[in-house]
Amino acid sequence: MRSLYVGILLAMAGTLSLSLVVFLAISKQIERPFYRTFEATDELQLEDARKALDRGGPAAVWAYMQRSDRLFGGSHYLLNSAGVDVVSGQDRSNLIPSGSVEARQHRAGELVISRRTQDGAYWFIAISPKRPHPWIFFPYYLLVIGATGILCWIAAVWLVSPIRDLTATLERFGRGDLSTRLHTRRRDEIGYLARAFNETADRLQRLLTSERRLLADISHELRSPLARMKFAVRLARTSPDQVHALDRIERDVDRIASMVSELVEITRAEGDPEAHRFEPVDLQEVVNEIVSDGRLEAELHECRLQVQGRLNRTLWGDREFLRRAIENVLRNAIRYSPSHSAVEVTLAENAESTIVRIRDHGPGVPEEKLTQIFKPFFRVEEARDTHSGGVGLGLSIATRAIQLHQGTIVAENAKPGLGVQITLPHLQSAGHTVNAD
Repeated sequence: MRSLYVGILLAMAGTLSLSLVVFLAISKQIERPFYRTFEATDELQLEDARKALDRGGPAAVWAYMQRSDRLFGGSHYLLNSAGVDVVSGQDRSNLIPSGSVEARQHRAGELVISRRTQDGAYWFIAISPKRPHPWIFFPYYLLVIGATGILCWIAAVWLVSPIRDLTATLERFGRGDLSTRLHTRRRDEIGYLARAFNETADRLQRLLTSERRLLADISHELRSPLARMKFAVRLARTSPDQVHALDRIERDVDRIASMVSELVEITRAEGDPEAHRFEPVDLQEVVNEIVSDGRLEAELHECRLQVQGRLNRTLWGDREFLRRAIENVLRNAIRYSPSHSAVEVTLAENAESTIVRIRDHGPGVPEEKLTQIFKPFFRVEEARDTHSGGVGLGLSIATRAIQLHQGTIVAENAKPGLGVQITLPHLQSAGHTVNAD
């Protein structure tokens, strides 16, 4: 079967045909009890007709037969043993069955019912109206067949069209259109299949996009340090001050190693969410660890860390990604804080989300570039120190880690300084609800 349409139509037609056969068989079985009722009625009519003959003669029989004709339709007769009508005297022996006390026979399109008295003296004959010609129901047959065909066609379209759409979408996706998706509101298995494809396509798109971005970023960012290293190698061969040249090479090597490490981490953050280790996370404990580890770096920059507020709610997420996101924002704030200033870490939570806000008192960022600082390798040359050792990936890593948890990260100028706010919704695990302590 090459067409699912035809297969569904044939299956439904076969089902309807089988249902019709079963219905007719059941109808035959149901009709049998009614036959006994009809036979009892025939017996009763025979007795009443004979009583009428005994009481009032042929005239009484004629009146009784007229009443039966009106009530039951057709024609009714009382014949003697020779087949002569006791009312009209006509010979109707052709209506008497041979060798049978009672019979139901079809003659010339009519149903002839015959019943004899026990003493054999009389026959009761009832002739039903002529049966209608079978073709009289032909328009109704066409109506039923047409309605059934339309319903079968609608069912086939309802089932097959989404599958064809899925096939076309898969072909487009296979040709490289990674943004193609299935749009459906169905709640059945086909809807589940469409949503499963969309989720799989999202994961594949993230993986392929992150891989392409990784290659592009590495090729872009390695040009300058490699060119400097090549120049430093030449200088080391010819210059008497080889120590200075080697120091430059070492700085560029460290820079490349740091950049590759962060690129690998940012690519991992964009990977398959199912590969991440989501678990209940005490974010207050995570923040305490980050602040404790960051105090030494803050002392080296001659600034201090201040923590305000407390978190009581446990979050559902990847502890390492949350730690790295907050740590990157905090280290960025420490790096650009002026001497003898404070880096403020403010913690808050409500019924829907947990909020971590980190503010420094540095030079800030131009308003038109506030959203760009979260892009990979972006640095605000005029406002931030380009020799601070960063490669412009810290906030980008934080952004992607927060997005992994369906949260948001935004920056605004605090005048003075820059404030970065992280908002994390209270997610629920598959089968576990995260409650407040």
